[in-house]
Amino acid sequence: MKIKGIRWWMVSLVAAGLIINYLARNTLSVAAPTLMKDLHITTEQYAHVVVAWQLCYAFMQPVAGFLLDTVGTKLGFAAFALAWSLACAAAAWSTGWRSLAFFRGLLGIAEAAGIPAGVKATSEWFPAKERSVAIGWFNIGSSIGALLAPPLVVWALLHGQWQLAFVIVGVAGIVWSVVWMVLYKHPRNQKMLGDAERDYILSGQEAKHSDDGAPRRNWFAMLKSRDFWAIGIPRILSEPAWQTFNAWIPLYMMTERHMNLKEIALYAWMPFLAADIGCVLGGYLSPLFHKYAKVSLFTSRKMVFVVGALCMIGPACVGLVASPYVAVALLCVGGFAHQTLSGALYAITSDMFGKNEVATATGMGGMAGYLGAAAFTALFGVLVTQVGYSPLFVLLAVFDIIAACVVCLLAKSADKTAQPRWSQANGTVAAK
Repeated sequence: MKIKGIRWWMVSLVAAGLIINYLARNTLSVAAPTLMKDLHITTEQYAHVVVAWQLCYAFMQPVAGFLLDTVGTKLGFAAFALAWSLACAAAAWSTGWRSLAFFRGLLGIAEAAGIPAGVKATSEWFPAKERSVAIGWFNIGSSIGALLAPPLVVWALLHGQWQLAFVIVGVAGIVWSVVWMVLYKHPRNQKMLGDAERDYILSGQEAKHSDDGAPRRNWFAMLKSRDFWAIGIPRILSEPAWQTFNAWIPLYMMTERHMNLKEIALYAWMPFLAADIGCVLGGYLSPLFHKYAKVSLFTSRKMVFVVGALCMIGPACVGLVASPYVAVALLCVGGFAHQTLSGALYAITSDMFGKNEVATATGMGGMAGYLGAAAFTALFGVLVTQVGYSPLFVLLAVFDIIAACVVCLLAKSADKTAQPRWSQANGTVAAK
């Protein structure tokens, strides 16, 4: 049986995996107020737990990307998903901050494959002109996971204990890994894919994504290349914002805005809903800029990144407002901003790196980003008690604006055939 538009079903399957991936990591931040009380964890110790996950996630990213490029998207993604599901469920048996940090470290190691696998899958299943849209759709998994965490944890607290939420997410991940193994195949091997759609996908891909013999640089060669630092530096600068949102928003609402548990359940998911909008809208902005601004696809990705960075001015103003609801609205702008620029950077990465190194490059960029995020989180845990949240939100906006400047100056596309321009005369895409 042939399924029309099956490439969109494939990206939906990737998004489902990312939802569980991010649900596993965000369950902790929502459970934090209750969990910290039950396990007698201080704010500084909680920061250590978050940093444990971030460091393990960061250092495992290039390894996970390399393994995905080596064993393939199907087997690699399923194996890592099974591992992160077991690690998430195991956190329910934590007895203090050290054991919790250990389980969260294991979770970080396993979850490191999520984004590299998503970028690799979209590079396999989509032509270049649709790739930013596909990345936008799978990237909503990250914010939907964060969006679902508050109601799930509150439900678990009302119907038992916080441990229940970790177990539920772990079971969901095990189910997804089985479904992935059954359904996912490369377009060349997918029997449910029609011939016309297969030709459309493969003919629209750059040679570096369609050629099995495409070059593959090792980690050291990639580290010495301008290509890597064009995405690595922006990752270092932009990732702290998203990790701050994921780890600290519930605590910010409780300690700074004096919201109770029910209010947190009502409002803590909103910035992540806005982030979903940023994922999808950011994906569609690239082809729109390509068409109406008459720029290459690659330049259009950069323009989307700049838009997201400028929107980060919103959460930088959170300290200027007295209303907790306006503060939530500004944090929503921040969620939208980060996921807009994040999706653009993933698209830029897929444009710059080929089939046999795109997951590795994504993983190495992720490592750089999470090392930056871990350093900022450690600083955040100390400074938040001394200077408050507001100056730190301003600093995050400054980081993203600098990141946009780096992307515009350093990122170059080596594959000119992959940079079509819009032809106004006939309304089609022509080679540059």
